[in-house]
Amino acid sequence: MVKDNSSYWQDNLRIIMTCLIIWFVVSYGFGLVLVEPLNAIKLGGYKLGFWFAQQGSIVTFVALVFWYSYKMNQLDKKYGVEE
Repeated sequence: MVKDNSSYWQDNLRIIMTCLIIWFVVSYGFGLVLVEPLNAIKLGGYKLGFWFAQQGSIVTFVALVFWYSYKMNQLDKKYGVEE
């Protein structure tokens, strides 16, 4: 059981907002807004802006899923959440 419910959820929302901001910056910022400057750089033969639009946001999302799981396990231990 969570001892301090409001602090737990506040920390949880902070982690979620961090994930959403990172994903937004990578998918919208790098894939759409900054695509032209990033296209000057090549990654594996492809323009970096194109790569972010096609693969980068997906790879980032998968990485964020694992990072979120790791951070939530830490948060659960911090607040003594039972499995």
